[in-house]
Amino acid sequence: MGVAAVAHVPGAHVPHVVQHPTHPGVPRATERDAGPWPPYSPCGPDCLPPQARPARLRSARRAAALLTVVGAAVLTLPLVAPFGRRATGVAMRHVFRAVLGAAGIRLRVTGGSSFADEGGVLVVANHLSWIDVLALGAVQPVRMVAKREVGDWPVVGRVAARSGALFVDRTGLRALPGVVAETAAALRAGAVVGVFPEGTTWCGSAAGPFRRAVFQAAVDSGAPVRPVTLDLRAADGRPTTAAAFVGDETLAASLRRVLALDGLVCELTLHPVLRPGPGADRRTLAAQARQAVTGARVRALRAVPAAGERVEESAGEESAGEERAGEGRADREGADGERAGAAPGPAGDTAVAA
Repeated sequence: MGVAAVAHVPGAHVPHVVQHPTHPGVPRATERDAGPWPPYSPCGPDCLPPQARPARLRSARRAAALLTVVGAAVLTLPLVAPFGRRATGVAMRHVFRAVLGAAGIRLRVTGGSSFADEGGVLVVANHLSWIDVLALGAVQPVRMVAKREVGDWPVVGRVAARSGALFVDRTGLRALPGVVAETAAALRAGAVVGVFPEGTTWCGSAAGPFRRAVFQAAVDSGAPVRPVTLDLRAADGRPTTAAAFVGDETLAASLRRVLALDGLVCELTLHPVLRPGPGADRRTLAAQARQAVTGARVRALRAVPAAGERVEESAGEESAGEERAGEGRADREGADGERAGAAPGPAGDTAVAA
């Protein structure tokens, strides 16, 4: 993907636009209607593929399996809680894998089998869908940094709270130093903390700038940062936006579309950890993490797994066969989200703009 050639007309304002395969382009942060501060994604309905023929039987079967898993989790997790956070984390990992399998989603993990063998680590990943949280939790127990509203969601909020989620009020800046301090404390205590630095979901054909505030927690605690690339692929290995959760779509609508898909693979690529050295700062860490995450994802978009490649972890019941987004200016003029309050993202957005 490259920058579109725009004919220059003397005296006319020519917006900076980056070409995108599924929508017209991404304006500079300073040219957005809401300004450069709130989490921003140009992705919406136009990024999604045409609606496929309804697969009612498949959807019904998966929905029934999903309800069974969720119901079992709601009943059993309270029984595990008295045994401590470690036992709860192991149980949550099995729950996340079961949910992915029930929804027909296969999980492929490359680059390692866990985010950290011991000690705290900050896991940072691109954000495509509600599937991302399940995929990360299926690899290893992760305390996600999430917007406060997620805690009020039926079932999801209770599960998030039991997994140790760090809830953030992102309507203003007053709570931000406390969030950074709480995240740093969790990292010092040896927790694996996950965050989506884009602050909102993108469809996967392009990526947003990484907000830097949460990286301060890694600097303060001296914890390593583990960049992770998330990719969603069709059953035949081709990249797809069909499972992206973008725009104003509801969680129910997104779930219905995913349950009807003829197989879906969620691929996680674990990159080498970044260790804050003496004099490290959040700007450098954020830039290095984004380069690792988005660089690998651009390469992955062009690659299709070999026919015999093994798909492991959470297998569904069926096996059917970057842009920079104007981030240069945004990085200098407000990608932090630290100078002004971060407004809520899409309706179902689970990320925090920290």
